[in-house]
Amino acid sequence: MTASLEQLRRCHFAVDLGAARTRVYVKGAGLVVDQPSAAAMNTRTGALIAVGEFAERMTGRTPDYIRVVRPVSGGTVVDIEMAQRMLRHLIGDKVRRALRRKPRLRAAACTPHDADPLAQRATIETLVGLGARRVELVDTLIAAAVGCGLPVEQPEATMILMCGAAATQVAVISLGSIVTAERIPIGGEAVDHAIVQHLRHHHELVLPSQSVRPLQLALSENGLTPHGPASTEIHGRDVATGLARSVQVDTAAVRDAIETPLTAVLDGIGRVLRNCPPDLVADLTDRGIMMVGGSALLPGFDQMLRQATGVPVHIADRPDVCAVQGLGYMLEGKIAPLVLNPLAS
Repeated sequence: MTASLEQLRRCHFAVDLGAARTRVYVKGAGLVVDQPSAAAMNTRTGALIAVGEFAERMTGRTPDYIRVVRPVSGGTVVDIEMAQRMLRHLIGDKVRRALRRKPRLRAAACTPHDADPLAQRATIETLVGLGARRVELVDTLIAAAVGCGLPVEQPEATMILMCGAAATQVAVISLGSIVTAERIPIGGEAVDHAIVQHLRHHHELVLPSQSVRPLQLALSENGLTPHGPASTEIHGRDVATGLARSVQVDTAAVRDAIETPLTAVLDGIGRVLRNCPPDLVADLTDRGIMMVGGSALLPGFDQMLRQATGVPVHIADRPDVCAVQGLGYMLEGKIAPLVLNPLAS
């Protein structure tokens, strides 16, 4: 990780700026913010109208002078000023006043494994704009591994698969550091896009922007497996006429459309295993892969990985908040560093 455990214990709050959701953990108070990373603004006046859940519900339903923006893309802040305004409203005045009373406010933040210095600087400037005097950066993969209870500080292999909205990250961790990692530009948004394109090309149907993720979950409890219902009814807009229309969609075809982008995830796992030392790969045969991130909840995804890799695949208890929980554990001092016993003389 970029920051040491001792540095993180001095931090007062932690932020996980994700492409889909933003989460804030305050030391001593726990998780205080878990909202979509969205903000609605008036383009005529520049005023901020809504943030979080309310702004998310406004997507696709606003007049032309109201625009819903996402200041975070792929775990990287792309609009620092809007990210600061969004965070101020999400945190609220009460929590912000409590944080400002700290004599030297420190913050921690997650950054993707392959984040370049410019992306790291954007994250730091966003939190500095909230009043932080110092910002510690932690690799998202390590924070997520800590949050789901994996023994990252031990000399054992731990493989974690973080399924985000914009990308999927896979890594092997040992002794508190990443041995090998891979970032695949395929995430929940790519799966959504595959479903949208399938329905447009095969059924000439345009889906509302809010209905793609519920469609994935409605396939069945076995999602990517053939044990669900044969068809499901989908409501949308006809491409040719523009009128509302309902069609019966073959769920097997939808599952095939979903599996196509997920093949890249399997290739990424294979590359990580090929670059990993043999001793650590032997550990993974027993320990398996831990899935975290919001897209890990896609029904049947774990079964698909289990069949393709031949190793056990587990899903964390709360995969969507593992990263910010890991930061919280570090802030609260619940993670003990590995202590090396000196050789007896």
